[in-house]
Amino acid sequence: MTIQLSPEQQQWLEDQVAAGHFSSVEQAVAVAIADLMAMAEDDLDWAKPLVDEAAAELDRGEGVPADEAFARIFKSLDR
Repeated sequence: MTIQLSPEQQQWLEDQVAAGHFSSVEQAVAVAIADLMAMAEDDLDWAKPLVDEAAAELDRGEGVPADEAFARIFKSLDR
């Protein structure tokens, strides 16, 4: 596979290698792709426990009507 990079991208990669962050441009690209893949896999995984907690609160009748919630938010912003 051949990938065309802009001159700025190529220079940035070469600068990273020169700075000792990577042993080669290929390694820098591989790390960047691995990081993107990891972000795509667990992008919102951190939010699941919060959503589950909120759903449980609603099931227990602890919800607040939206207009009341917004009123509380706006009041806290007016401090």
